[in-house]
Amino acid sequence: MIFQRALRRELMSIAGAVFMTLFTITVTMMLIRILGQAAKGRVASEDVVALIGFSALSYSPIIIVLTGFISVLLVITRSYQDSEMVVWFASGLSLTRWLRPILEFAVPVVILVMLFSFFITPWSYYQNAVYRARFDQREDLARVSPGKFQESAKKDRVFYVEKMAEDMSYVENVFIHNVRNGNISVVVSKEGTVRTNEKGERYLVLDDGLRYEKSADPPEFRLLEFERYTSLIDNSRETDYITNSIRALSMKELVAQFVVTPRAKGEMLWRVAQPIMAFLLMFLAVPLGFVNPRAGRSFNLLLALLLYVAYNNLTSVMQTSVSRGRISLLAGWWPLHLLIALIVIGLYAWRLGTNSRRHPMVMWVAWRKRLRERRAK
Repeated sequence: MIFQRALRRELMSIAGAVFMTLFTITVTMMLIRILGQAAKGRVASEDVVALIGFSALSYSPIIIVLTGFISVLLVITRSYQDSEMVVWFASGLSLTRWLRPILEFAVPVVILVMLFSFFITPWSYYQNAVYRARFDQREDLARVSPGKFQESAKKDRVFYVEKMAEDMSYVENVFIHNVRNGNISVVVSKEGTVRTNEKGERYLVLDDGLRYEKSADPPEFRLLEFERYTSLIDNSRETDYITNSIRALSMKELVAQFVVTPRAKGEMLWRVAQPIMAFLLMFLAVPLGFVNPRAGRSFNLLLALLLYVAYNNLTSVMQTSVSRGRISLLAGWWPLHLLIALIVIGLYAWRLGTNSRRHPMVMWVAWRKRLRERRAK
């Protein structure tokens, strides 16, 4: 009981440190990416914090899976490194005695991964889609940031405004580049105002400016000087970003599309695979954590990382194959997990037989010893 309590305490402590490290790295990467999108005008600056939070939640299942795997691996590796395992085995205890405390640590982790994978992550994808779709449906003038060139929602106009009132009713030093049906026009003005007609349509009214026009048929160039120029602010753009995102579907909606859509089957495979990965990887870390106390543990950690990357990528390959209808869900979800389970059982058998005379490593060492003795004679 003392051993189990100490092991659980150490696992929880290391898991907290590993999770905070991975979560901080993820949030930093999301911060850099979303701030770049906000600087380019792809997302609203006031939505940056919310989008970072939703993106971090969407990556949480992977972070939790890695947290459980790395935590168990570090604890086992430290026990070998500090020669605690030597004392453990010398006392006549087996490596299987570690399974119960590891299982007690793994069950809450797997349940947490299931909650995120089945419910929280789809909700975060949906909210992320809602924020981005809401920004895409904003009026062209509302998307403009003073001092920056900004493309319109329909990708046919480019705006530049040097100054803008807080209520967006007044602008100064305006530049509008418009391309339509092969015709190019450029409008520059010192100032303008935003007005609304009786139909609720909003217009940008510019005063004292120039309009440059270049037509394709017939090819000609014109320069117009105006006292007042009116441009419609287009706010009729629609987007299907939310409906096209299979990851934003709740479990209820995903089950409803499960029979009809192969993409839904692929998404279901991915969501179910996350808790299975968490469970198998934590038990894989026990035999994988073996290190020579006299040697370093870099190779051990590198091997564990490569195994996780291969496992995760192969799961993505299976998901893609099922989503595209290349293989059925029944044939795609279990072979990879069965292979990893067999690897776990094989490694346990390898480690449990380390002290046996028939173990390959023991036989190799004994053969080398006999060979040296023959050479000495």
